[in-house]
Amino acid sequence: MKCRACGQKAVVNMRQHKLALCKEHYLEWIPEQTGRFIEKYKMFSHEEKVLVAVSGGKDSLSLWDILQRLGYQADGLYICLGIDEGLNYSAESQRLTGKFAAAHSLKLHIVDVQKEYGSTIPEFSLKSHRGRLKPCSVCGLVKRHVMNRVARDFGYDVLATGHNLDDEAAVLFGNTLSWAGEYMLRQGPVLHGNSGLARKVKPLCRIYEREMLAYALLRGIEYIYDECPFSVGSTSIYYKQLLNKLESDRPGAKQTFYLSFLEARRSGLFVERETIQAELHPCTNCGQPTSAPGLCSFCRMMSR
Repeated sequence: MKCRACGQKAVVNMRQHKLALCKEHYLEWIPEQTGRFIEKYKMFSHEEKVLVAVSGGKDSLSLWDILQRLGYQADGLYICLGIDEGLNYSAESQRLTGKFAAAHSLKLHIVDVQKEYGSTIPEFSLKSHRGRLKPCSVCGLVKRHVMNRVARDFGYDVLATGHNLDDEAAVLFGNTLSWAGEYMLRQGPVLHGNSGLARKVKPLCRIYEREMLAYALLRGIEYIYDECPFSVGSTSIYYKQLLNKLESDRPGAKQTFYLSFLEARRSGLFVERETIQAELHPCTNCGQPTSAPGLCSFCRMMSR
């Protein structure tokens, strides 16, 4: 198969786009597409400071690399969760993130959850009310709190995460199965910030996971291959498997599913987001916005 741009041998074939590209043109195409989506959804400008949440994985490190290539002011934030489970998962992901930042002379903020809050994510899970909070729930709660705090304290205009199309389609699929309207309301390329909440964006939301994998490999980005040990058997992975089967039979199905949802929301199918945001008020302890009375979920967990 030949490259659509130059006629040389293609290294990546994207059936969903009916497009094949060589290495050189593929490594140009991915940043071009990312930049186009940043502008389309009005995520941020070149004048704004971007904080990229990096985990050591292919998506977040590739996103950081792409934003630098596009000329954006992008610093990184790594959150050490203390997840090892015999694999040194957190230690290795931090090593690779630090190595990437040093190699490209990039600024990296590091927050060690155990040092800052006294426990690792697995320990927080065990200490939660009768151990009811699973590690993944605790992890999401802690990361959201830390990301917003760092973005606020260091004056960043926007927080960017490396969620790709496969991630977004799997979350949307799960929320659609239960018609979780409040969660669907907040899903999208941009979650606008207000009253203490940082604006959150997903520049890779329309790029397939397979495409990001190819970018990382062709770009020579060293990333952690292992999945988080707590993700084994998760519903999100199960949903991804189901959607992969659908995509295999019908190339472009994930993209159609996600884009149709965005269009339905834009057309007014779902309630306006201000309905929920109007109910937010500052946490009495940390000051971050919360819909719960008094303390936010993070501070309630810490108090226990």
